[in-house]
Amino acid sequence: MKNFILVLAMAAIAFACSNEPKNPLLGDYGTPFETPPFDRVKNEHFIPAFREGMSLETKEAEAIASNREEPTFQNTLEALDKSGIILDRVQNVFYALHGANTNDEIQKIANEITPLLTKHRDDIMLNESLFQRVKSVYDRRGSLSLTDEQAHLLDETYKKFVRGGANLSAEQKKRFRELNEELSTLSLKFSENVLKETNAFTLTIENKEDLTGLPQEVVDGAADAARKAGLEGKWVFTVHKPSMIPFLQYAKNRALREKLYTAYIMRGDNNNEYDNKRIIAKMAALRVERANLLGFKTHADYVLEQNMARTPATVYEFLHKLWEPALKNAAKEREEMQKIIRKEGGNFALAPWDWWYYAEKVRKAKYDLDENELRPYFKLENVRQGAFEVARRLYGLQFVERKDISTYSDEVTVYEVKRADGTHVGLLYTDYFPRPGKRAGAWCGGFRDQERRDGAMVTPLVTNVGNFSRPAGDKPALLSPDEVRTLFHEFGHALNALLQNQTYRMLSVPRDFVELPSQIMENWAFVPEVLGLYAQHYATGEKLPASLADKITRSDKFNQGFLTVEYLAASLLDMDWHTLATTEPVDANGFEQASVKKMRLIPEIISRYRSPYFAHIWSSGYSAGYYSYIWAAVLDADAFEAFKERGLFDQATAQAFEEHVLAKGATGQAMKQYMKFRGKEPAIEPLLKRRGLM
Repeated sequence: MKNFILVLAMAAIAFACSNEPKNPLLGDYGTPFETPPFDRVKNEHFIPAFREGMSLETKEAEAIASNREEPTFQNTLEALDKSGIILDRVQNVFYALHGANTNDEIQKIANEITPLLTKHRDDIMLNESLFQRVKSVYDRRGSLSLTDEQAHLLDETYKKFVRGGANLSAEQKKRFRELNEELSTLSLKFSENVLKETNAFTLTIENKEDLTGLPQEVVDGAADAARKAGLEGKWVFTVHKPSMIPFLQYAKNRALREKLYTAYIMRGDNNNEYDNKRIIAKMAALRVERANLLGFKTHADYVLEQNMARTPATVYEFLHKLWEPALKNAAKEREEMQKIIRKEGGNFALAPWDWWYYAEKVRKAKYDLDENELRPYFKLENVRQGAFEVARRLYGLQFVERKDISTYSDEVTVYEVKRADGTHVGLLYTDYFPRPGKRAGAWCGGFRDQERRDGAMVTPLVTNVGNFSRPAGDKPALLSPDEVRTLFHEFGHALNALLQNQTYRMLSVPRDFVELPSQIMENWAFVPEVLGLYAQHYATGEKLPASLADKITRSDKFNQGFLTVEYLAASLLDMDWHTLATTEPVDANGFEQASVKKMRLIPEIISRYRSPYFAHIWSSGYSAGYYSYIWAAVLDADAFEAFKERGLFDQATAQAFEEHVLAKGATGQAMKQYMKFRGKEPAIEPLLKRRGLM
């Protein structure tokens, strides 16, 4: 043990000596709660900080591997869990910027550092001496007195090494490294291409008549976008959803709807320098080869071994159980819209770029509900405060804005999260508006995860990032119902990160369980009791009228056929890509077309994500896992039943959900944790009823 401590001490001294004071990413930040000092961080700091972080983690790993004492849980597993903290910190800061505030220089750094990081991770996972120590403890696990969390860490760490190639031959390890490096580089290139394609297209309107049908706030937003682009007196729309979706919903000009929608679905498929078809075909083939090396038939088999679903067959069976009734509902919705087209004298068949436009007409006709009636009551700041109030009533949390925390953009707001008694829980950074340097979509990330280090609580630094409607003209940011739902969704992820109470930072929940905390939060967004907390008119302060709240409730199954089908189509497309068994690249478009034909997707609906811009599965960790949202929807619908039965803010139910799901979801098997909360396995019927599928 003395030798082991000496090596670690030497590594710490080396770090102290090599830590140049000018690099703010290394050493103590000296900031409130040790938050990243964005006001001092420059792009030039990242490469040296990455190299120093990798060097330190290598020394820490070598110290563990070369320890001459018998391997124990403490000197091997716990030591591994404590290693790499500096590198993690640097990565968290850099990749937050890469996703939310990137530029050419940051992308250049990413291209340089990605292969180095991949090699570094492989060096640790393929360290034979290190693996043998982990294996030694794992082989003796039955005789060890471990807590459930410790046993779970041991099991997960051993699997991580095996899945990281530790059992491969020398020749196989060499190829495994090559595959990982090429895959990481291709994934990065894919992301850059999608961002550039997204930013490259604009629909510039010069004729005011082409704006017919658009709400005034949408017109004002397009005028603001034009002014920023130096196109005074014109109107600019983009394929960012806050700009595109309102245009598709309300613009009477069908040709322009088609032009905008086509630009969106053709991203990465334009046979230009940003084309992604060859990249994804190559990635799919390389993933198969890597899975084969590790003893799996397909990439999906490799991924799902770690998830609740376990096998591709289980996922397919689950998706197809939902597919038939959803497709039937979507076909009915299509016919309703086609009737409107005929009634208005149209002699054309409904097309994908028409769906949003005529769905709004159906909503108005069936429920007397116009989405634009709702937006004035959904001021972003009020919606966020509503989510905060739900968290206060459920978990006793308070959110206090902190203006002394440095951020990477002026559009970021920071909140200190506290318990009712004032105990510090963590920080939440919110960043809600689209900009050229931000990738599309919404996500929850962070600069530091919760853990217990040497018995002391390390509190999390969590981010919520979105691309919501910007303020337009003299109006504040007014959200669509879908954006309200997304804000609550990502906030649910944030609550999960903030309320975690685990010892070991290396533990994480399965991909198909991680969406439960986010999706259950969506349930509170539109219930009348919660609407009364936040939905008030931005100009008058008037509360959302009960008649409008009632319309929201009555229309809760509106368009669910479309929403479920476009999502399931993407999930099936993902599974089809990742149950490929060939190591030869396929024709990407031909493969996608065959997949769509096999699932019998109606032509009026396009998969939520087409392959060339399906970032979830090519660059965001959801490969063979996009089904996770609907899998978790079964869990969240079942879990919310408990709140409906006992009260939306029932303290005992909320406490049980926090204890077993939010706080401890990563510390044991996911289904066991869920059953500790619910007392039984989840039922699928609540989800089917919610979506009108039964």
